Amino acid sequence: MDWKLELVSVPVADVDRAKEFYTEKAGFHADHDHQVTDELRFVQLTPPGSACSIAIGTGMPQAEPGSVRGLQIVVADVAEARAGLVERGVEVSEIQEFPWGSFVFFSDPDGNGWALQQIPV
Repeated sequence: MDWKLELVSVPVADVDRAKEFYTEKAGFHADHDHQVTDELRFVQLTPPGSACSIAIGTGMPQAEPGSVRGLQIVVADVAEARAGLVERGVEVSEIQEFPWGSFVFFSDPDGNGWALQQIPV
């Protein structure tokens, strides 16, 4: 039986600001944005080509905004992915080379930390 990670909660302080960052700057797709009740809002966003999404919102149990580190997305070409982020206004690190891959790092407006990894071939 396959176990597939489908959704990761990312704690944010301002849902609209985070949604704008992830869709307009990081290039994620907005799958759902539902205001279930006055207190509960659920927003699901998916990186291009990914089978796993992130959830942001209000009224859900979550960690402190900005407290998630080490979120990682694998890309075919880290230089191209980095250039796209820079073009859309994301502050992103220079490419860092390690024996296990090439990486760039960035954070959302709350400080949640992301890495893009190109796996060596």
